[in-house]
Amino acid sequence: MADLAAFEELVRADHGLAVVTVLGPDGRMRPSVVNVGVLDHPISGARVVAMVIHGKARKLEHLRARPRICVALRGGWRWAAVEGPAEVVGPDDPMEGVGHERLRLLLREIFIAAGGTHEDFDTYDRVMAEERRAAVLIAPERVFG
Repeated sequence: MADLAAFEELVRADHGLAVVTVLGPDGRMRPSVVNVGVLDHPISGARVVAMVIHGKARKLEHLRARPRICVALRGGWRWAAVEGPAEVVGPDDPMEGVGHERLRLLLREIFIAAGGTHEDFDTYDRVMAEERRAAVLIAPERVFG
């Protein structure tokens, strides 16, 4: 598997449910389960794998210190993984060109790209802000599976 399109097809298999692995301060791998989607980077326009992470999550601390990640998902017996550098964009991790309003919309876009639906996006936006949620954007250096 050489391209992100094949990975993106698997996102729909189980609402983007994926295992992400980051490196902890001791060099050990730290896996967790999250929902991911594929969308355009808000600045460069390149296709990236993205997720929304709680502002107090340990994986954000780990990614700030060691911004590399691997994301694996499956659909039946098919699976795919993406590995690459990660960017954190959120209220505690500003990105030039992504202001408050663009971040609010980006968090929605990631949620939708991962298969999420919501009947009240005003409530969604409020909760994301209260929890200081951040977007994690992964540039796919390696796509395999």
